[in-house]
Parts: sequence; C-alpha cells; structure tokens
Amino acid sequence: MRIVFMGTPDFAVPSLKQLIQDGHEIVGVYTQPDKPKNRGMKMLPSAIKTVALEHNLSVFQPKSLKEDGIQQELWERKPELIVVAAYGKILPQAILDIPTLGCINVHSSLLPKYRGAAPINWAVINGETETGVTIMHVVQALDAGDIILQAVTPIALNESVEQLHDRLAVMGAELLGKAVIALAAGTAPRIPQDESQYTYAPMLSRELSPIDWTRSALEIHNQIRGLVPWPATTMELSGTKFKVFSAFLTGETLQKPTGTVLGADKKGIRMVCGDGGVLCITEVQAPGKKRMKAVDYLRGHPIL
Repeated sequence: MRIVFMGTPDFAVPSLKQLIQDGHEIVGVYTQPDKPKNRGMKMLPSAIKTVALEHNLSVFQPKSLKEDGIQQELWERKPELIVVAAYGKILPQAILDIPTLGCINVHSSLLPKYRGAAPINWAVINGETETGVTIMHVVQALDAGDIILQAVTPIALNESVEQLHDRLAVMGAELLGKAVIALAAGTAPRIPQDESQYTYAPMLSRELSPIDWTRSALEIHNQIRGLVPWPATTMELSGTKFKVFSAFLTGETLQKPTGTVLGADKKGIRMVCGDGGVLCITEVQAPGKKRMKAVDYLRGHPIL
C-alpha cells in the first residue's frame, strides 16, 4: 500500500518500522523540524527523521501543514493512506481528504478515555490499572474519530511512564500492522466512540511537580512515576529542592506527622504521607547534579 507516515518522537518509531517491515511503500515521511537540544543547543533531528533517512525515505519537515505547496505535494504522492503517530500537528481537513482510504492514528490510550497530548502520563497519575492503544480514523475533533482496533494491557504498580511508553509503542505498531491489513481488505470496523466516557489528558506542566505530603502514599507514588522524565516531581528536604524520579510503597502505616523523614539509608529516603502510609524515595536529582540513586546522593549529603 502507498502510505504517507507522519510522526516525530520515539513513540512513533516502532510504527514506522512495522510499516516498512510489512512491505508497504512509504511515499513520504513528515516530521517536526529539527530542534536545538541539550546544553550545546545543537540542532538535532527527530527520532522519526533518523529512522526514515536510515531507510532512504523522503523526509519533509514543514513548520505548518498549511504552508503553500504542502497539500499539493501530498496530492502528488498519491497516498492510499496517511498514518499518524505522535506527529504533534493538527491535520487540516484538506489533507484528511487526500488519501483514498483516509487517515488513521496510533493513540496511546483506550479511547475515548484520555484524548489529548499526554494520555500515558495521566493514566499513571490517576492510578489506572490498565490502559492500551487505539487505532482510529482521524477527524478534525481531537482524537474523536471512529475506532478501528484496540488492545489492552495492565499497568503494574511500580511501572513508570517511561517503561509503559515503550511497551505501548510496540503494541501500537503491532496493532497498526493489523489495522492496515484490514483496511486494505475492506474489513476494518468503524466503531463510534462513546462520548459519555470521554476524558481529557492535557499537556504536562511544572505546576504538577510539587509533592503534597498530605496526599496518600499511593497518590504520591502515582504522581512520581507518572511525571518522569519531565517535568518530574519535586520535594524539599533540609533546605534543598530535589527532583524525584522513583519511589516504592513500603506497606507500612504509621501514626506520625505528615512529611516526617523516617530514615535515609541504602534503600532510600522514607517519608510519611497523609494517610500514614510510608513512601521510600529511591532516585533523585539535586540542583546542578545528575539524576542518581538516592543512596548515592546520601553518601556525600547525609540528611539525618
């Protein structure tokens, strides 16, 4: 099948590789423009651009899909299907109308739950015990198109967003392969989304970072694992503000004041939460330092 692929970050890479592996003709890859990154602010390509060039695919990086000539360029490529995976731009209706089989999207939630920019993060922050991926038709309304296929997976209690992200990226690629086969055969279902079950997953911000120790141990644990690697949760201890990247529930329940530091040892920093539950902080980053195990930081910076 003649396919135009649109994607940008690591999440989209398995999907593009799946289409290549399945033997489809990728007639164009659209991705975000190169951006300055790291301390040197060197212009670096997106993950998708890197993979596309490795496979000698044509890469396009428009700042906007409304730029002069972009839509004509797409018409000339005569795609039967446009596949979108975390592209980061809204597709105008004029582009949605180009491919004969339409445009489909790989979304990392069980739609209609968690439409929006950060579905994996919010599923973890909210303490969901399962999530999944959805392949659906793209429409102008945000993530509201008819569902083609879905796959479900559990979320482990100590699974971070980083770990879940990687699993869902692979799941999404496998499901995409099946959806494209069904579309080509004319057997792909179109299941309207149940609007009564709609929830929104907005973009993340640093306003979500500070830990409120009056919350339960489980809620704080979910906040920590749901905000890695950015913006990361933050806590203040002995006058120093730390980023916190991982923790675990000890299972203890104590009658101690909220926010009490119970101990700091080789396991980490044990904190009392609002419900009396104890959370052990295991990975931190102090100002000007690298992300490291709490025990490594404590060797040179005892806090008790």
